[in-house]
Amino acid sequence: MLSFYARLVAVLLCLFVGLSQAAPKKTDAQIKEQKTALKKLESDLAKKRKEIAQLENEEKGVLNTISLLDQNLNQTRTYITELSKNEVLVQRALDQLAHDIDSLDTKIFVRKEAMKRRIRSLYVNGRGAEAEALYGLLSRKGNPEREAYWVHRILNQDKEEVETLTRMVRERDEMRQQQAAHLVDLAQLRSRKAAEEKGLVSQMSGQEKMLLSLKHDKAMQRRALEEFERNQKTMLALIKKLEEKRKKEIEAAKKAEAERKKAKGKKAKKEVTKPKATVASTVKGPKCMPLEGEIISQYGLQEHPVLHIATRNLGIEIRGKRGGAVRAAAAGTVAMVAEIDGRGPSVIIEHEGGTYSVYGHMRSIRVQEGKEVRNCEEIGEVGDIASLNGIKLYFQVSEGTQTVDPLQWLKQK
Repeated sequence: MLSFYARLVAVLLCLFVGLSQAAPKKTDAQIKEQKTALKKLESDLAKKRKEIAQLENEEKGVLNTISLLDQNLNQTRTYITELSKNEVLVQRALDQLAHDIDSLDTKIFVRKEAMKRRIRSLYVNGRGAEAEALYGLLSRKGNPEREAYWVHRILNQDKEEVETLTRMVRERDEMRQQQAAHLVDLAQLRSRKAAEEKGLVSQMSGQEKMLLSLKHDKAMQRRALEEFERNQKTMLALIKKLEEKRKKEIEAAKKAEAERKKAKGKKAKKEVTKPKATVASTVKGPKCMPLEGEIISQYGLQEHPVLHIATRNLGIEIRGKRGGAVRAAAAGTVAMVAEIDGRGPSVIIEHEGGTYSVYGHMRSIRVQEGKEVRNCEEIGEVGDIASLNGIKLYFQVSEGTQTVDPLQWLKQK
């Protein structure tokens, strides 16, 4: 029976060690995932900082400069946050490893003491006692296979004890190697975090000086306003181009229908085949708020929150969070996916009746031109590219070539 209990204890110990290893493995997977995310952020930061460095040697627009500074600030803050998350994960892994190593040290010590006693017993008594036990097992009446099993267990007990101890020592050494590697990672993370936090203060100071200069420098304000108005005209020109294309398609459809009827020798009906859209009609059916968040800039004439000069907004701006989903405000067709001056990566959707909705400052876009989208379908993620004040969505609605208040349009049934 002694061998049976020894086997049971060994199994339980193995199970315990296996369970204790589950947490570090899970944490290590999270650390690996965080490292991948950090590398992506580091790459994006390097590109953005390279662009900012080029500003010193190139004549860039005021709005473009402010936008790049703001994006760099946001990405630096995000990078510091991710560094902190990674730091917490690595520290958690170190704490777990320290606990597991202490636990293994205790088990190894207990097993070593037991083996010392075993060796001392063999030295003093020899193996005569075990020989008697084996003789007793083999001479007892009962199941021969069962007796042979216990004889085998007694003969292999010492071997198993040594193998178990060796395995536990090896596991402890591997944990110590992981511990040393994590300590190096933790030191590097803390060093990078300290450097980025110091750099963030410097970046914030630089941005503040830029905005202060803009507030008091009339020439800079004029250039900023000219750039802003130029971006507005670009936006209106794109909508005009899309509307002209739509009207041409309607005329082409009418002409093709007339020629088809003429070819068949049929008399054309007074009522022309209904085109896919008309300028006068409006979008019918349900509408959806394109992004959940605070409205930080209204439609129409108002003071610009960053430039502090009077501007006429063609749309509204909605504050967003990184990774926030942008949704189609109504069903329609994706008319354009492009980088638009002042709006960054953008999507323009054509709706029924020649209505267009614009979604700017996108971080990622998940639709292609020509794709049909449903009401409230996700079309991408909000970002801060070409934004002057953080992560936000630029949302504009035009009926034909005339912009309308997007909030009022969303309320229409």
